[in-house]
Amino acid sequence: QIFSKFGYVLKIIMFNKNSKFQALLQYADSTNAYYAKMSLDGQSIYTGCCTLHIDFSKLTSLKVKYNNDKSRDFTRTDLPFGDGQQPLDASSAAAFAIQNTIVTSYAGAAGFAPSLGYPQGAVNQSAASGQMTIPAVSGIPGNSVLLVSNLNPEAITPYGLFILFGVYGNVHRVKIMFKKRGIALVQMADATQAQLAINHLNGQRLYGRVMHTTFSKYQTIQLPREGQEDKGLTKDFSNSPLHRFKNPGSKNFQNIFPPSATLHLSNIPPFVTVDDLKNLFASKGSTVKGFRFFPKDCKMALIQLGSVEEAVHALIELHNHDFGEKHHLRVSFSKSII
Repeated sequence: QIFSKFGYVLKIIMFNKNSKFQALLQYADSTNAYYAKMSLDGQSIYTGCCTLHIDFSKLTSLKVKYNNDKSRDFTRTDLPFGDGQQPLDASSAAAFAIQNTIVTSYAGAAGFAPSLGYPQGAVNQSAASGQMTIPAVSGIPGNSVLLVSNLNPEAITPYGLFILFGVYGNVHRVKIMFKKRGIALVQMADATQAQLAINHLNGQRLYGRVMHTTFSKYQTIQLPREGQEDKGLTKDFSNSPLHRFKNPGSKNFQNIFPPSATLHLSNIPPFVTVDDLKNLFASKGSTVKGFRFFPKDCKMALIQLGSVEEAVHALIELHNHDFGEKHHLRVSFSKSII
């Protein structure tokens, strides 16, 4: 019920390992696995209890022999119930699996309100078995349009929002309100990407203000009619070549992190030096605290700036920076610290 919010769950195997209750879960599509990991890792099923720790498994597919309380293949109803748990088996199927889903005990969780978006009082406990049950999840709101407020009207642009929100999904349209320049609408490719953007960008400082990000009441952003005054505040990015997630299963899905002071740089041409990059970032107002090229790949580097807000500004300014000779810099947030 929890993981089906993010896509079709094929198989689940639960087991105890290293004194922890764990599970392997296989989606039909690796993109669904990525969004589930980004949205659920660190969340609690119940308030302060049953915290999820999620990572990608080295297994590429799960082999389920029994449909029972410890394992389930949702694509097959013909499997026997059995009385045990089968050994884990890896095969060459393409889907990712997620492991380490649940590592805390359910004991004492009765009466807690769930913190994953379930309604208050929706946790039920069977008196006979003591087993907790969670009602069916209706899923992420079907809206892909975000309402972004408390923006700095002197600094924000549709392109800037496109680049920033584009870290977490493909942005199709952006509209800054004509009469209220501190409010904008951002339309993502789908509701899951919109939720991911909320998770990472709500409360983030941008141009001196704390940005508020939530779902909009609108289902789509309307482009201005011909002749309608807009002053370039509404932009359509549907066909932009800068979308990071054009290819399903791309490594980009696995290398997205919350805003951080350290940026990952890639596609650096061989003629660009450390000083060139430091000076480039300094020219945009960044304080460079650290820098290092990847030892085995000088096309990539890490640069640590003075603050998370500085890094957000630098990403907006310098992602896709043109070095000439068809070399464009790619900038992402990093989980590393130099």
